[in-house]
Amino acid sequence: MAQPRKVIITCAVTGAIHTPSMSPHLPVTPEEIAAAAIGAAQAGAAIVHLHARMPEDGLPTQDPDMFRRFLPAIKAASDVVINLTTGGAPTMLVEERLQPALQLKPEVASLNMGSMNFGLYEMLNRYKDFRHDWERPYLAGSDDRIFKNTFKDIAHILESCSGNGTRFEIECYDIGHLYTAAHFLDRGLVKPPLFIQSVFGLRGGIGPHPEDVMHMKRTADRLFGHDYHWSVLGAGANQMYVAAQSAVMGGNVRVGLEDSLWIGRGRLAESNAQQVSKIRRILEELGLEVATPDDARAILKLKGGANVAF
Repeated sequence: MAQPRKVIITCAVTGAIHTPSMSPHLPVTPEEIAAAAIGAAQAGAAIVHLHARMPEDGLPTQDPDMFRRFLPAIKAASDVVINLTTGGAPTMLVEERLQPALQLKPEVASLNMGSMNFGLYEMLNRYKDFRHDWERPYLAGSDDRIFKNTFKDIAHILESCSGNGTRFEIECYDIGHLYTAAHFLDRGLVKPPLFIQSVFGLRGGIGPHPEDVMHMKRTADRLFGHDYHWSVLGAGANQMYVAAQSAVMGGNVRVGLEDSLWIGRGRLAESNAQQVSKIRRILEELGLEVATPDDARAILKLKGGANVAF
């Protein structure tokens, strides 16, 4: 009898999209981020995708010292694969965004495949009261903000980290980003197997319609053949049904409070682990098996948790 296919669950723990006033459950302090990551791993996440925030007000930061305040605790408590952001926030310069991956040499790091409009301003229609001065202008200014990821920026990140042995989670918010990934594969700056993370439902990127998901998968199949592994994330209310569609199409999944604050209609998720547990139940009901961290290392050909700089 054939063994069930193993599906990698990534959990994006805190991110830079949501602000602390949007949910009391969003991890902000180093201690909260560590606890959230460990909880997600215990619930079944093979990979945790991590951003950092300033503990006093939740402002996103790419200061490697802030990452150093929670990474050792996660590593000591779990063998989960750690994935650090090079996206940071759209307000940051690329050199600032690069530093955690460059200095800390994680097994996996995210990498955006193109410049884009990145609209968060519609959240102001849903949230009226903010605790910190930076939150409202951060959201409001996104209607005139470009998330800059030029070919030069992408090449700079890849070349800077080329000696680290880090595998990049290649974030594709639209079809053209897949072609950009293929361009960097042709240039030899990324190596197979590619780990393609397709993002659906953010304002400025591809939509979450099932046809959009299928179009992204067909295009990736045509460009990369057997030299890649596919994962998806759906923003907001799209989270679980986009993940379920990916699973039945042979892909992997990403959940977490970076992507959605919700666990159901009108119900805030109380933890990242709660979202991981929900998608795990869905996967197992579909007859699929949840990949362990070591499964993920083997599937993605990672360098191993002993070969990082934290």
